[in-house]
Amino acid sequence: MKNTIKRNPIFNPKGNDDVAKRTIIKGNTTGLFQLNATKYQWATSLYQVMIGNFWVPEKVSGLKDDARMFHQDLSKEERHAYKGILSFLIFLDSIQTVNLPNFSDYITAPEVNLILAIQTYQESIHSQSYATILETIVDGDERDEIYYFWRDDKVLLKRNKYIGQMYQDFIDNPTDDTFFKGIIANYLLESLYFYNGFAFFDTLVDQTKMLATGRMIAYIRRDELTHVTLFSNIIKEIKREFPEVYDEKLIVSMMKKAVDQEIEWGTHILGNKIPGMNAMTTVAYTQWLANQRLELLGIAPIYPDAIDNPYKHLDRLQDVNSDKGNFFESTVVNYTQSSSMNGTWDF
Repeated sequence: MKNTIKRNPIFNPKGNDDVAKRTIIKGNTTGLFQLNATKYQWATSLYQVMIGNFWVPEKVSGLKDDARMFHQDLSKEERHAYKGILSFLIFLDSIQTVNLPNFSDYITAPEVNLILAIQTYQESIHSQSYATILETIVDGDERDEIYYFWRDDKVLLKRNKYIGQMYQDFIDNPTDDTFFKGIIANYLLESLYFYNGFAFFDTLVDQTKMLATGRMIAYIRRDELTHVTLFSNIIKEIKREFPEVYDEKLIVSMMKKAVDQEIEWGTHILGNKIPGMNAMTTVAYTQWLANQRLELLGIAPIYPDAIDNPYKHLDRLQDVNSDKGNFFESTVVNYTQSSSMNGTWDF
């Protein structure tokens, strides 16, 4: 019989909040948000970064220029990819906003609950960002088309169903197995599913197209990279504290499935008519990124030939010493006190 995992009680007078007794899951907490004594120092550090990353979409200027460019300068294929990728990103952030509190209900370290709450807020901001983009750039009759792109696109519908079902399985039947699978699904979503879409917008920016959208995506990507760090640490703590829950074979299997699906979707929505992107680069980038994300978990690469990022312009865009790097960084440096767009989380 599967081990049922219990939700945190709202208030538990018999609990013990001592750091020495604290665990990432399955702890006996009182329900008190005791943050003066913390066990997981990575969570304390990440809190500072995530708070420093505060931003709102209303502060990003230039979307009216993007609106003109979208209708006049983008090719038919670029407009199609722009709309389809936005639809997928909207779905990803929507499902994260709704589901993250379900994971937090089973995390028994308040310092980690704290940054999960910040992540939930950030995912909501991302949804507002997409709404701002749609309101400004596309015609009113196209907005519902983008939100519900998956209704007519069989590949995207299959993709959305697969992701949604993994979360639903945990909600309907919370066991050690479904919880861990849900946590891995979350990690894959944050670390892999977004990134061919991000690469598309970065590629447009590298060609001096849709610059304001690129700024918005840069903020979103910066947030998502902290979320990758958050869930990679949760997974490593589960491995250390609850090895009977941890399953490396499952991680590798799910990563391979995610890579296959991401390649299918990326190839489908991008086709071979987007300058700077094609089916070969989609495969190479997705496999390279999968190796990087596995490495964060201490797992060996599963694609030995994928040793380089084929999108060299991504490095250039994130290099503050280059002109295009300044395009991203100027807004970030002026608007926040955080320098987290560079360093640990840049891929």
